[in-house]
Amino acid sequence: MSRTSRHRGAGSANAGTNAGKSAEPALIIAAHGRHYVVELADGTRMHAFPRGKKSDSAVGDHVSVELAAADQCVITRVQARKNLLHRSDQFKSKLLAANIDQVIIVLATEPGFSEDLLGRALVSAEALEIRPLIVLNKTDLPERLEEARRRLALYRELGYDTLELSVRADPDQALGALQPRLAGLSSILIGQSGMGKSSLLNLLIPGVDAQTREISAKLDSGKHTTTFTRLYHLPADWGTVDGRQGALIDSPGFQEFGLYHLSEGMLERAFPEFRPRLTECRFYNCHHTNEPGCGVLAAVASGAIAERRHQLYAQLLHESSQQKPW
Repeated sequence: MSRTSRHRGAGSANAGTNAGKSAEPALIIAAHGRHYVVELADGTRMHAFPRGKKSDSAVGDHVSVELAAADQCVITRVQARKNLLHRSDQFKSKLLAANIDQVIIVLATEPGFSEDLLGRALVSAEALEIRPLIVLNKTDLPERLEEARRRLALYRELGYDTLELSVRADPDQALGALQPRLAGLSSILIGQSGMGKSSLLNLLIPGVDAQTREISAKLDSGKHTTTFTRLYHLPADWGTVDGRQGALIDSPGFQEFGLYHLSEGMLERAFPEFRPRLTECRFYNCHHTNEPGCGVLAAVASGAIAERRHQLYAQLLHESSQQKPW
């Protein structure tokens, strides 16, 4: 008997009485507010919603679901996560994705990229021990290329993998450079609008437009949804890591990356250049802002730590101290 005929007529109003139904494993592949699309083990994609008012699931989550209708299900449980990437401000917290292996920060020579957003994305990845990859796109536009390289020199010196490419001018080179870095991994694309993420997706995911329309149709529920986070499976012939096929998660472009949820202890360890100096501080509870005998401040004064990196740390420390309702 098909899934459709088994559950025909079992509308979502019955979701609260599904205790006797068996749960099925699923993967969340799209999210917009309280609306989700999940993929079942057999590849079926269904509209899903959380049980109760609280919505605490993210794209990339492995969940248990109970079928509520022919094309709808209820998320009953979120499986244990490896990590959860999110951004936050003083008023709300926004889940981005779960179970991530790599954060791909997409920048471009034109329009100019935000170094503040880049720094925050790196801190977020470091705090969760997720591999970051910096991609500088549009290198075929020479006017601001050297300026972009100069701004990124600091991050190369810190050991971050930085990849230069031009998706539109040299797609073969871009694909060849990206494929070995993505194969078998779950990666998320983040960046400002205008950096070329859409062109990058079209290069990496065959039929991405059709997949997006399919997911959007399931996610909309009759409403016009313009932006949402979604997961795409990478081509099977790219290979696997530990038997896992790779995935690419696309998030809507944003201009700010708040990290109000990170604690002071998480922040100081999320700056790799700070770590060797943390044991050099005179006081065990040093905040690395104005304390005497601070190893971090001494490194800033000597030029071993870039002043703009310490300024970012100080700003993030201030944000983490703010009262938050969530």
